Amino acid sequence: LYFRVLCDIYLTTGIVLLFVFVMLCASESMRYRAKFTFFIIASALAAGLWIPFMLFRVGSWRNALVPARCVVTVAKIIGMNFHFRGKENIVKDSGCIVLINHQSSLDLCVLGELWLAMDNCTVISKKEILYLGPFGLACWLWGTLFIDRKNVGESCQIINATAESIRLAKRRLLLFPEGHRHSGNSLLPFKKGAFHVAIESQMPIQPVIVSKYYFLDDKLKRFYSGKSG
Repeated sequence: LYFRVLCDIYLTTGIVLLFVFVMLCASESMRYRAKFTFFIIASALAAGLWIPFMLFRVGSWRNALVPARCVVTVAKIIGMNFHFRGKENIVKDSGCIVLINHQSSLDLCVLGELWLAMDNCTVISKKEILYLGPFGLACWLWGTLFIDRKNVGESCQIINATAESIRLAKRRLLLFPEGHRHSGNSLLPFKKGAFHVAIESQMPIQPVIVSKYYFLDDKLKRFYSGKSG
């Protein structure tokens, strides 16, 4: 039985690697799809395989440390590198509300970088993420707050209800205040939720700006190697 499982693992790994190799040697649009496919699968595995260990400390931000390191490594494999500047400005003596501009699903890599750099983090996400199988379960296990974006009143109640506990625990609440992905040259209007929770919890706001992913073009299906910061 062990030998059969081992063979299945090697076979699956071989098929995935062959698929990625073929895609990378194909057209730019196919390379775009291959990189995203690899990123999604690898990120899901990084989170899902760690679930048994997360069960020992449900809700702890530390549950995401290993998946975060894996996601950062996956980003480098597909050609994404991040230059983290201004670490000396991280709020250390209290919790804070961290606002991040939202460009792509690849921003998961940004969350990974911040999770490792800032410590004691939590994140707010749309509730649909919770239903993404093992990945959604993993997100819940490391303390993600899920909200229904269609129900603004309920979302505000959930956020405000946790504001005091976040302040007392000196946690860093990571938020995408635009609410939607946007790869343009300007920011979308910010939602009010982030500012409500900042006022309710009396925590400072810490902005994090991620430079434009010039190496990514979703319309033309282009995904090159590059650096952001």
